[in-house]
Amino acid sequence: MSNILDNKTILVTGGTGSFGKCFTKYVLDNYDPKKIIIYSRDEYKQFVMQNEMKDYADKLRFFIGDVRDRDRLSRALAGVDYVVHAAALKQVPACEYNPNEAIKTNIHGAMNVIDASLDSGSVTKVVALSTDKAVNPVNLYGGTKLVSDKLFIAANAYSGVKDINFSIVRYGNVAGSRGSVIPFFNNIIKNGGRELPITDYRMTRFWISLTQGVELVIKALSEARGGETFISKIPSFKITDLAQAMLPGCEMPEVGIREGEKLHEIMVTVEDSMTTYEYDKHFIVYPQMTWNERQQPIPGGKPVEQGFSYSSGNNTEWLTVEQIQELLKSVDLEK
Repeated sequence: MSNILDNKTILVTGGTGSFGKCFTKYVLDNYDPKKIIIYSRDEYKQFVMQNEMKDYADKLRFFIGDVRDRDRLSRALAGVDYVVHAAALKQVPACEYNPNEAIKTNIHGAMNVIDASLDSGSVTKVVALSTDKAVNPVNLYGGTKLVSDKLFIAANAYSGVKDINFSIVRYGNVAGSRGSVIPFFNNIIKNGGRELPITDYRMTRFWISLTQGVELVIKALSEARGGETFISKIPSFKITDLAQAMLPGCEMPEVGIREGEKLHEIMVTVEDSMTTYEYDKHFIVYPQMTWNERQQPIPGGKPVEQGFSYSSGNNTEWLTVEQIQELLKSVDLEK
């Protein structure tokens, strides 16, 4: 395993969330970082995380702050080597109802992370978490994340002679994450329900675990040269197959697609195909513009065919009901 994170100081925005906690524990178990700084605005979640990870107390620092506050970010970034930007308002209906707040966190916050990192004098790598909802967005959350992605890619134009690059990691809903379909179905089953509602029988999703998301971020930290969007090759599943895996033989009434919901998770669009390369276990969408000589395709990949797209609906790898049942054993449904 590469020692890319050894003796490095890493700051994670939104670090008390599901990704931040998984990333922190993974790094502490597999690397020897100098320090991990958890930057978030909820002091209670920080208190809980401190207690959960007290065995790592010598490596962890907790910094209360909001990505909306550039001055506080600048203070937190003193001496930091790498930044992982996971902070965001993610709940689709909440963003629709509170659009100004979504813009302040997801767009202005992204700009603050970029500016503070560029001005820090120490940060060399920034990786921002994206989402499938930023691709052909149909809701405000996806729209704000599209803007955020564009900002992080364009940030490479401002690096000048500084040794710093910005890249993106994109994936969809994590299996078992709060607000996703697995805990929703599980709650119905726990309460004695015998049918699982399906919004649309054609609906598909990708299957990715938190650990796989963390590993993709570490790959980006290891390999990125500036402006790349990293996307894992992962299997798809049908929502109807998930329902049968969780409650075999159940009735599945079709209730209609919800506002802002898509039939499939889209990761690479046809328009992106002109600058997308395929690797053994992932794709990389390269920026259409280059700003310095470092921005060359990472070795080991090949350009995809023009017109290529990658979504949970046109995937070549599919999970069976039995495979879904096996994967469900590793999903924590008691969160």
